[in-house]
Amino acid sequence: MMLSMPGLDRESLKLDLRRLIATECERDLEAAGVDDDAVLIGGALALDSLDALQICVEVKNRYGVRIEGGLEARRALESINTLADTILSAESELSAP
Repeated sequence: MMLSMPGLDRESLKLDLRRLIATECERDLEAAGVDDDAVLIGGALALDSLDALQICVEVKNRYGVRIEGGLEARRALESINTLADTILSAESELSAP
C-alpha cells in the first residue's frame, strides 16, 4: 500500500517512520519514544543490516522511494530525521517540472 506523498507533513512522516521501525523490525518500543536523531543501525535500538533491508523495502512499498545500497542507504538510515529527509527529497524531485 503506497501512501499519497503530495504535501506529506514532516512530523506525520516521522511518526509513521517510528511506527514502521517498531513494526517491521519487531522491536518492543513506543513510536513516540524513538528520538529523531538517534542512530538507527548499530545504535541504541540495536538494529542490524537485516533491519535496514526491511526498512528500505517498506519505505519503497509505502512511499515509492527506493533507497539504494551502500553509501546512500547508510546516509538515509542514520536517523529518523535523515530517513524523512530522504523521502521528502525524493517527493520534491518527483514533483519538480
